[in-house]
Amino acid sequence: MAHHALSSQESYNPNHLLDILLGKMQLKNDAALSRMLEVAPPVISKIRHHRLPVGASLLIRMHEVTGMSIRDLRDLMGDRRTKYRLSDAQGRPKPEEKAAQQAAQQAAQQQQGQPQGQQQAQSNDASATKPSGNYAH
Repeated sequence: MAHHALSSQESYNPNHLLDILLGKMQLKNDAALSRMLEVAPPVISKIRHHRLPVGASLLIRMHEVTGMSIRDLRDLMGDRRTKYRLSDAQGRPKPEEKAAQQAAQQAAQQQQGQPQGQQQAQSNDASATKPSGNYAH
């Protein structure tokens, strides 16, 4: 059985959060809760059995439905983490993206070094092939 990283925290108990939501919204069961949160019933079951963590989008939906703060919702399930990132690498550009950014910067620098007339001619050529208007194709 696969457990997610958060389940290794001793205080983590998503059942407490789900039970509090059932009471707060005066619902009879998890099926009614899943309808209220607009998620499939198996999602609630997987959360209860520690096979799926309570994700950010579900926390936001719980916040919208109940009016409770995200911090309060996280506290109810025992999530005491102070950082929201999973790793240092998350949010960094991938090596190929970084290389593409560097190539684009170099091209822009080379273009700035060209005489003004050549830059103007290139921008006119580019605008002639570019569709006008504020609509997507």
